[in-house]
Amino acid sequence: MTLKTTINGIQLNNPLMPASGPIVGDAEKLAFIQDSGCGAVVTKTISKALPEIPKPCIYGDKTFAMNSELWSEIPYQTWIKEILPAHQKIKDRPLIVSVGYTKEDMAFLIPLLDPFADAFEISTHYVGTDLSVIENTVKTIRENTDKPIYMKISPHIPNPEAFAKTIKDAGANGIVAINSLGPAMRIDIATRKIVYGNDQGFVWMSGPAIKPVALATVYKIKQAEPDLTIIGVGGITTADDVIEFLLAGASAVQMLTGALIKGKDLYQKILTELPKSLDKYGFESVQSVIDTHLDKSVVYEANTPTLIKEKCIECMICKQVCPYFAIDFTTHITFNDDKCFQCGLCVSKCPKQAIIME
Repeated sequence: MTLKTTINGIQLNNPLMPASGPIVGDAEKLAFIQDSGCGAVVTKTISKALPEIPKPCIYGDKTFAMNSELWSEIPYQTWIKEILPAHQKIKDRPLIVSVGYTKEDMAFLIPLLDPFADAFEISTHYVGTDLSVIENTVKTIRENTDKPIYMKISPHIPNPEAFAKTIKDAGANGIVAINSLGPAMRIDIATRKIVYGNDQGFVWMSGPAIKPVALATVYKIKQAEPDLTIIGVGGITTADDVIEFLLAGASAVQMLTGALIKGKDLYQKILTELPKSLDKYGFESVQSVIDTHLDKSVVYEANTPTLIKEKCIECMICKQVCPYFAIDFTTHITFNDDKCFQCGLCVSKCPKQAIIME
């Protein structure tokens, strides 16, 4: 089974790559990602100025991470003179160089980084929501490179479709969707302090908790601008997650937070599981997923749920969470037709998939 995919003429042996962040912050880390088998390597965001990063800066939970780390803490000169040349000696797959942030930064950095890049990813996290500013930034980048340009969209952009059209018309090839959500906050009750925050007390949130937002953004952009390449990012931790992003409209995906909260070997695990997941769902290849039309029909009537008794472990989760008080237990779980609203919550919450609803 082939896992290959192509983004703007760049062939990837598989659709998985890292997202820009701490795990791709120097030559050793770039080599690790390459050795993990990812289809492409992405750098941490390189900018002209050095960031001031509060410590500690990364908080990991089960379904998300919060991060007040900024762009690369290593000077751009070190990237150009040491890190990227060192990686070039071992490079055996595409390298996407992440760059930020302003039009002036682009005019200065893109020519210096262009010899090392197969494509550029441009972060828009700190440039506001003015699409004219983003448009001029893209035009400046295009004046300085003929490599593919992928603009990374932040969730604070109010109109993803307008963002997509603007960057396409200005010369970009695609979008990386989405960046982390925020601002977010973490409070330590015992010390009465805001922790892991910047000077305003805020952090940015990423990981599985933001996946529904990321999928919807990918889908909206693909529907509005089908010719744009989309690299999906935001909450990937499994091979099934990869498939979901491809179905939503992505041609490749990125993962970072999954490795922060589940371990850096997650890249290899996902790549090992991906062929099995594709086969399980009846796909012949990654490309066949990308080519699949996603059904979006809406059903307004459903039947009351039914129980598969042999699967039920009598955990009572369904009864406890039912907002309509429609589930009872005598000798087994039963559903009250008069009270049931067919909302489907019990189906999604059952740990053994013992409840079905048609």
